Amino acid sequence: MDPRIARSTLRVRGFHLDGYAHVNNARYLEFLEEGRWAYFEQQFDLAALFNQGLAAVAVNLNINYRRAAVIHDELEVLTSLASLNHRSAVIHQEINRVDDGKRIADADFTFVLLDTNTGKSLPIDGEVRDTLRPYVLGEANTAH
Repeated sequence: MDPRIARSTLRVRGFHLDGYAHVNNARYLEFLEEGRWAYFEQQFDLAALFNQGLAAVAVNLNINYRRAAVIHDELEVLTSLASLNHRSAVIHQEINRVDDGKRIADADFTFVLLDTNTGKSLPIDGEVRDTLRPYVLGEANTAH
């Protein structure tokens, strides 16, 4: 697997289910968030970014539900940086069932960098841009 893609796994538990005995749609947001945390932990020093007064803040999430996950399914969340422009970046994520590889959901998560001292978004440039750029899959799609 491409080292720019982070993989995390989880097992569907009873508390993830809704009244129809499949994973509730809101739980997928938690699964995706867990995948993003794993991605940032594997690829970047989050503590260093936070100490610099930076935070990655959600501004948009588009999710496609492809099929239901049920109790005891083992799921993998694949997370990668899909695009990078001057004001925002997009993380692409896929949730797949491990046993058969079937896609459960996929999502695009757009974030901006926030200056934690002022509460204002920052351009993605300079050292931060230089750090992120090598992680972008499909570099041809990246706005410079």
